[in-house]
Amino acid sequence: MAQHKIVWSIEAKNDLTSILEFYIFRNGTSVYSKKLNSKINRSIRLLSKNPFLGVRTDDPDIRALITSDYQIIYEVFEKIILITMIWDCRRDPEDRIIDTRRK
Repeated sequence: MAQHKIVWSIEAKNDLTSILEFYIFRNGTSVYSKKLNSKINRSIRLLSKNPFLGVRTDDPDIRALITSDYQIIYEVFEKIILITMIWDCRRDPEDRIIDTRRK
C-alpha cells in the first residue's frame, strides 16, 4: 500500500507546540515533551500507511486517532493526510467547538 504524504495545518502545528511548551514550563524540563512528541509522530507515521486507522467523527470527512490523552484530528485526501488539530482530550469539549471554527 502506498504511503500518504502528511501535511500539517498551521493550527495543528500551533496545537502541538502549545502542548509541548506547556509541559516544558510545568515540568521545568523537556524530557516529557520529547517523549510525547515522539509518540504523536509515531502515530502519524502509522497514519501515513493506514489512513483510515482513526475513528470517524460527526463530520464524515474528518477522522480522529487517539494517542494517549490526545486526538490527532485529520482528513484523508487521495494522496495526502491533512492533520488539522491535536486535541487534549482532558480539555472542556466546549473549547473544541470554538477551536474547530478557527479554520
